[in-house]
Amino acid sequence: QVQLVESGGGSEQAGGSLRLSCAASGRTITNYAMGWFRQAPGKEREFVAAVTWSVIRTYYSNSVKGRFTISRDNAKNTVYLQMNSLKPEDTAVYYCNAIDRVGSSWKPLYDSWGQGTQVTVSS
Repeated sequence: QVQLVESGGGSEQAGGSLRLSCAASGRTITNYAMGWFRQAPGKEREFVAAVTWSVIRTYYSNSVKGRFTISRDNAKNTVYLQMNSLKPEDTAVYYCNAIDRVGSSWKPLYDSWGQGTQVTVSS
């Protein structure tokens, strides 16, 4: 099974930027769609962004559309999330996972998650 390690989180003021990375090991993620999810305190984990394996298409939740950009480097087995114009409501632990399209939703493929990376945005 693939191991996923998220990094790049930190504390930023509103309007700032952060770039998250998700490094995969154990197996290649080249043939998988990959996604970012986030979980704020006291809330359910929610979908943030997805990129198909071929990098042809990307998908975003309405709350981050126009501000976040997902990308991947299959040669490095790594997925990225560029976050611009950060808002306090973006504060959460961010996770990545391989994903699958189920109806109109993206669902995580693996039951186990990495440790995530904390993003804190102050106003």
